[in-house]
Amino acid sequence: MSHTVLEMLASKWVYLVVGALKPGKRRYGEMQRKVEGITPKMLTQTLRVLERDGLVRREIFPVIPPRVEYELTDLGRNLADLLNQIRVWSEQHAPDIRDARARSLEGELVV
Repeated sequence: MSHTVLEMLASKWVYLVVGALKPGKRRYGEMQRKVEGITPKMLTQTLRVLERDGLVRREIFPVIPPRVEYELTDLGRNLADLLNQIRVWSEQHAPDIRDARARSLEGELVV
């Protein structure tokens, strides 16, 4: 079962959508502006996956035109905290990884 969850979490769009929802409720259009580079199709698919998995709650308001808001559930907020820790770790260790890659490339050139 854990591999299915990890597969979902491996999507960069899941990471970015969860991060965009961390501050609070957002409408679809706001999400599209906030998550740079995401297509409408990919945003819709990602939100559906997150809703299906209990990480996002969707609320539809019966107005014309229809208004839909998305927000993280408790489970989604818990995930957002974890993803934030990963972001912090990534920022702290990006220079180390960059240096290791450079050393690796230097070793390839010598061979």
